[in-house]
Amino acid sequence: MKEIIELSNQTIIIDRNDFLKVKDSIDTNLYYVESGSLRIFVLDNDEEQTIRFGYKDNIIVSLDSFLTQKPSELSIQAIKKTVLKVITKPQIEKFLETETNRNLWVKILENLVIQQMEREIDILTSSPKERYERVLKRSPQLFQHIPNRHIANYLRMTPETLSRLKKS
Repeated sequence: MKEIIELSNQTIIIDRNDFLKVKDSIDTNLYYVESGSLRIFVLDNDEEQTIRFGYKDNIIVSLDSFLTQKPSELSIQAIKKTVLKVITKPQIEKFLETETNRNLWVKILENLVIQQMEREIDILTSSPKERYERVLKRSPQLFQHIPNRHIANYLRMTPETLSRLKKS
């Protein structure tokens, strides 16, 4: 992954609650989070549904827009002041000219797909307690970077339920 981060020649800072990307916009950049945290969410009948987080040492991207160069339903918002390295699509395309780099890129995409599948399975089949325990096991650092209200939304439970689960 460091090979991709090294492609960046631009750093941006986003203040707390500001948007990196808004719904129905196109964003063909990849971002490496140097510090801070963000959330990716969709609007469902005017209700925000968090689907992913990004925090220190993560790559965050509106993957659908990045791949298709079309507008996306996703919004990306800073949870706290966030410093990001920007990697553009042309930089990635140039990087992918070698087979070694293409193989690395495929591994990164595979990892994203697997994470998304695990999350979907969790949401569809698990109890709130099981969802909480799986996220705690898979990403314990999440609880150090992200406020509980956002984690609860991500886990499709109330903040009170999350608080109860954390105490038990």
